[in-house]
Amino acid sequence: MKLVAPERVGMNGDSLSHIGTLLRERYIKPGKIAGSSTLVARGGKLCYFEQEGLMDRERGTLMRADTIFRIYSMTKPVTSIALMQLFEQGRFALTDPVGRYIPELANMRLWKAGRYPNFETVPSERPIEIRDLLMHTAGFTYDFLQQSNVDAAYGKLKLGWPTPGNTLKEMIGQLAELPLLFIPGSRWNYSVATDVVGYLVEVLSGMSLDDYFKKYIFGPLGMVDTGFEIPAANQERFAACYERRADKSVVLQDDPQKSHYRERSFLSGGGGLVSTMSDYYRFCQMLLAGGSLEGVRIIGRKTLEFMAQNHLPGSADLGDFATGGFSETAYEGIGFGLGFAVKDNAVKNASSGSNGQYFWGGLASTLFWIDPKEDLIAIFMTQLIPSSTYNFRGQLEAIIYGAVDGGAQPYG
Repeated sequence: MKLVAPERVGMNGDSLSHIGTLLRERYIKPGKIAGSSTLVARGGKLCYFEQEGLMDRERGTLMRADTIFRIYSMTKPVTSIALMQLFEQGRFALTDPVGRYIPELANMRLWKAGRYPNFETVPSERPIEIRDLLMHTAGFTYDFLQQSNVDAAYGKLKLGWPTPGNTLKEMIGQLAELPLLFIPGSRWNYSVATDVVGYLVEVLSGMSLDDYFKKYIFGPLGMVDTGFEIPAANQERFAACYERRADKSVVLQDDPQKSHYRERSFLSGGGGLVSTMSDYYRFCQMLLAGGSLEGVRIIGRKTLEFMAQNHLPGSADLGDFATGGFSETAYEGIGFGLGFAVKDNAVKNASSGSNGQYFWGGLASTLFWIDPKEDLIAIFMTQLIPSSTYNFRGQLEAIIYGAVDGGAQPYG
């Protein structure tokens, strides 16, 4: 990827250099992470792209510009775009009940009391709508939230885990047997809902999720290294993934040479993709450019603008509407759209990013954001679970927005 001087796009190069200093001195030298890759672009031009440290600590392999990362929940925006492509074809309405297309989820019940498998439930007052899946207001959950008896049931059933032989259809069957946490649309809870979105893409398109992605997103965008599996030819570029334990030790969580990403049957639209910085940058640049890249349209401009608004009732933020627990960001000042979090109130969020910025991140501490007001993209990737270990997003926002010198357009 071709770099331009930061000053050409209204950024201060000396200020951007603080990114490398922060990562090396605070995180890599003390052994908190093995390595990282960071990208900043403005006005469609790449002005910062640096790699620090190692991609595989055990083998001493340096971080590369073309390293392949597990992006986990940064898969969610891709899956959401896929579903909204089908929306643009008139295949469904956002207010349609999910059960119209996935009958197993037509008559969901609400948790009232009890533990799996002896739940006490009551009928839900309204069905799950398709927009609930995109917004995480469906009433589903994740096992790792560890806040409710329903979360625990997900864990016992290994619901959504990429275990050998597990499939999306089997996950739908498991979900149908479990209660919802709340009436759909009444609360926000991070969940497997985007895996259901992926299954819905399969149902509506008649294609497997990986084939759909290749034909309608990855192929057109030239995202050659993004997918659900690691081909043997790409094995040497696959980063190791680490986990920080309660005692603050950092241990190998997934060896790239033995990883389950080599062969997968569960195509998780919520967190199953691997990708590179250059591939994900092409996806982000398409979004920032209004849904097209290099003459190829992926999604309509108005559809994308609609997706990147706060859809929570009454423009509530997650601090008011979430059940608590997990998010890739602080809740205050943050709304949620159709597949992205949306910054509605930077002051309330205590960050310098623009209102209207939309973003998300992944379990292994990967993150991105898109700022239409400043015509800016930032992507950061490392491989450390959990993503809540360090405030990479807040620190990088402070540095990157501190480097903004000129207005978004025109550039010098």
